[in-house]
Amino acid sequence: MLYFNSKQIPELAGLNFRQRMAVVRAAADRLPAPTKLMLNIVKLLILSLMFLQIARAEGVLIFGYSALLLIIYPLITRPITFALCQERLAMVRRQLYPDVSE
Repeated sequence: MLYFNSKQIPELAGLNFRQRMAVVRAAADRLPAPTKLMLNIVKLLILSLMFLQIARAEGVLIFGYSALLLIIYPLITRPITFALCQERLAMVRRQLYPDVSE
């Protein structure tokens, strides 16, 4: 299942925003190298394509493409990151916050 918000992830229930992001970051750091590489390539492709559009745009379109980048980038990358880290979230949560109940 794809999650667009960390509040929706069952493994992170009961944590505040800062704690959820710490768990996601730690889980992302523990991804295998090929998975990290794939995730970073996807992020790079999104950024590259959008920056090319911004570079080719003229006038007000520059601001439109910039706003589109600010909206699209997290909408695409966050669910992918959450999905790739899903299996590690419970383990990392127990390591980082053993005293916080679910």
